[in-house]
Amino acid sequence: MEYVNLGKTGLKVSRICLGCMTYGSPATGELKPGRQPWALNEKDSQPFFKQALDYGINFFDTANVYSSGDSEIVLGNFLKSNVRRESVVVATKVHSLMRDEPNGKGLSRKEILFELDQSLQRLKTDYVDLYQIHRWDYETPIEETLEALHDAVKAGKVRYIGASSMYAWQFAKSLYLADLRNWTRFVSMQNHYNLLYREEEREMTGLCVDQGIGIIPWSPLARGRLARPWNSESTRRSETDRFGKTMYSSTEENNRQIVDRLVEVASKRGVPQAQIALAWLLGKPAVTAPIVGASKAHHLDDAVASLSIKLTPEEIKALEEPYVPHPVLGFA
Repeated sequence: MEYVNLGKTGLKVSRICLGCMTYGSPATGELKPGRQPWALNEKDSQPFFKQALDYGINFFDTANVYSSGDSEIVLGNFLKSNVRRESVVVATKVHSLMRDEPNGKGLSRKEILFELDQSLQRLKTDYVDLYQIHRWDYETPIEETLEALHDAVKAGKVRYIGASSMYAWQFAKSLYLADLRNWTRFVSMQNHYNLLYREEEREMTGLCVDQGIGIIPWSPLARGRLARPWNSESTRRSETDRFGKTMYSSTEENNRQIVDRLVEVASKRGVPQAQIALAWLLGKPAVTAPIVGASKAHHLDDAVASLSIKLTPEEIKALEEPYVPHPVLGFA
């Protein structure tokens, strides 16, 4: 496993981050916030945590909303029983609806400090290594959010703070205000970035490089679309992932062309598509660690194998050439 600094910090993270949205508890009956039919229960999740540790992965990303908090519980239970706390980097997020009441979501001071304590209890730890705002909150002044996050750091409950999926102007404003007020600065950006969606390259990537921000992309395989040929057999997740179905429907023809190119490159190399798609992402200088979800053993096998693949300029050109501008996706 390779380890790199997260942005300009001294924090060392594995170049593959295990995304934990898949783990917690499957939805049954009426869906609650963050619950998905394809999620794995605690027993079925544990082999993937162990596999990650065996590969040297030390970076785990979850969120309070995943499985309505059960993802944090499952991750916390495993780490508590199997590793020393200081040997792993635990990231979680705050913003999404957790309770059906006026202050049950968002990034107000009240909600951040309450949800942080809830996350710490579920994770069975007294601090979070990376605490991230899951989305931009248009109903709360960013100054209030930043000061609350700064106070959480100074209280020892959070080591570093990060952000996810927003416009570059919003992120730039946040960094400027943190510097102006001498508050804790964001060190990472968890954004939507893969071969099918490269809009982040227009402004966000350049901003992160300039400011020394680590990029940890979510959905690096585009909800599995980059891991199999176009129109191949569907999976349970692809059939039931309501959010995923809205992500790429407006650009299907262009997506097919890119996937076809991916199939060609992977076939010539004699490796799975997923390895090539992840190798492309890992080859971008701004990318620290893609956040990879795993529900089958080969998912992590492919992710780790991608670290050894260095694409040629010709292969990169072939993969990138079909891309056309896309609508903004993933900010909601």
